[in-house]
Amino acid sequence: MLAANKEKSNPLSSRRDVVAALNAMLGALDKQFPQESSRFSLGDTGAHYATDIAQMEGLSRALWGLFPLMASGDAAPFSDKYITAITLGTDPQSAGYWGETAPYDQRLVEMAAYGLGLSLLQDKLTARFSERELQNLHTWLNQITDAQMPDSNWNYFAIMVQLGFKRAGMPFDQSAIDRRFAMMDEYYLGDGWYSDGPGRPKDYYISMAFHFYGLIYATLSGDDERAAVLRERARLFADDFIYMSAADGASIPFGRSLTYRFAMVAFWSAVAFSGLDVFTPGIVKGVILRHLRWWQQQPILDRDGILTLGFAYPNLVMCEDYNSPGSPYWALKTYLILALPESHPFWQADEQPLPERAEKHVIPHAQQILIHAEHSQHVTMLTAGQLELNNFVNTDAKYTKFAYSSRFGFTIERGRYGIKHAACDSMLLLADGDNYFRGRRDCAEVRVDENFIFSRWSPWHDVHIDTWLVPFGEWHLRLHHIDSARTLQTVEGGFAVMKTEHRLQENGCFLQAENGSSVIVDLSPAIVRVPDGVVTPPNSSIMFAQCASIPVLATEIPVGKSWLCCAVTASGEQKHYAVIPQLHINSNQVVIHEPGSERQLAFFI
Repeated sequence: MLAANKEKSNPLSSRRDVVAALNAMLGALDKQFPQESSRFSLGDTGAHYATDIAQMEGLSRALWGLFPLMASGDAAPFSDKYITAITLGTDPQSAGYWGETAPYDQRLVEMAAYGLGLSLLQDKLTARFSERELQNLHTWLNQITDAQMPDSNWNYFAIMVQLGFKRAGMPFDQSAIDRRFAMMDEYYLGDGWYSDGPGRPKDYYISMAFHFYGLIYATLSGDDERAAVLRERARLFADDFIYMSAADGASIPFGRSLTYRFAMVAFWSAVAFSGLDVFTPGIVKGVILRHLRWWQQQPILDRDGILTLGFAYPNLVMCEDYNSPGSPYWALKTYLILALPESHPFWQADEQPLPERAEKHVIPHAQQILIHAEHSQHVTMLTAGQLELNNFVNTDAKYTKFAYSSRFGFTIERGRYGIKHAACDSMLLLADGDNYFRGRRDCAEVRVDENFIFSRWSPWHDVHIDTWLVPFGEWHLRLHHIDSARTLQTVEGGFAVMKTEHRLQENGCFLQAENGSSVIVDLSPAIVRVPDGVVTPPNSSIMFAQCASIPVLATEIPVGKSWLCCAVTASGEQKHYAVIPQLHINSNQVVIHEPGSERQLAFFI
């Protein structure tokens, strides 16, 4: 699939296609993999851990694809090299030894892949090692049992290792499993949702970590009581998570670790692997394969067929400080489906489209509302904004914008001065006369209603903003009530599209670009905002490398109380919007109406 441009002809419609895609990726890695080595280098960029650990990380992440392939009984032409690497990496007498771990060590993360291998392959894997080599492997992995780690999805790494020990007939610690599960239960929110640790965000780690590992554990552990809980939580989560997928195979980019790319649908691979009864095998198969085909069309490989750092193209600017050259290979978690044989119902099923989705879906625990427009060809997420306490790179852009799009993604900040660098798409930004802009970051209050998401935020200690995000058909409306002790300059942006000429009307900016259309229209009841377009630097969009155009509304607000309101929409088509929602705010009631139709929404604020 993804090893070189010539592989784009692979239709990815059968198990054989997916096996060929994986082997193409492993083949590209193999060319960087020296004989008799316990690690390999995929590039010279840095992470916050040592280079030798980054090289071990890349090797280990390849195993998320290789181990399921080996478990199926298929030919695994690269397996001998990896087995040798494991024996060298876990041997304290070897020059290639992976070393003793420290608290919060990246090597603890990578241990989960070895737990998966032991769990899936059992004696098929242990038979590849001598008794001494097997003891070395156990000793090295066992460092995780009582390791100090972030109280987050990392707890599952220890569980995966213990599950591997148990399944492979090696000494294991049930109390460690129980303790880690008890820690994670503390941040279970209900209805299938976790936060990624106490007070942490609800992002793709809930799908590609919590439920991914949980369904593997539920399927392989023999722990029926806990398995029942994990499966029920995953079933509830699936009913919400299906809304993150668009009909064309794309998923909404949101949050950190987006360089893991097609791990965005690893949850559905775990659903297939576990036989979770939530959607038909054909629907699950369609979600996964359409997603892989979507990635097949993105320029995410270098000239040697190696996955690059970035999202829809190589882009170091948007990466986290824990992203090394080998990090993107966590994407191979999605290849868990290869552990299923050709005869499995998943592979025998005909691919089916997304099930019929409601136009609007509210997820209270995630503080999100999903909008499916154009028969799910474009999916928009409205969000209350989540403060990521670790303040990873471009945290504000990844978590706190008003809206995220399956087609247009979002832009990232390229500098602290000036609006063109400030990632103003899907944001209201404010400046105090100095051209340094601030937007929503932390929220003092959040409320999720069936009709809107409300947040209260303060960009300065004496500036307080109440924001309502309201889905309305293919549009969403933003209502901001501002109480300011300062005169401020404001800019509010719609979705970012490829650089294009902007068409201005009296109350809005309308963009028609190569990749679609984007519109923002002013509905403010008293203040007049000036429509305009902002062009960002190249590599600021996570979806395309070219400069981006953002439709914006700009004005200055006085000291005191003000309303700023707008309607926003976008489409993958070059659409013309003749009908704009109308807004009326009377006292504490909001009424939104679509001219020429019976569509109307009213609520109290």
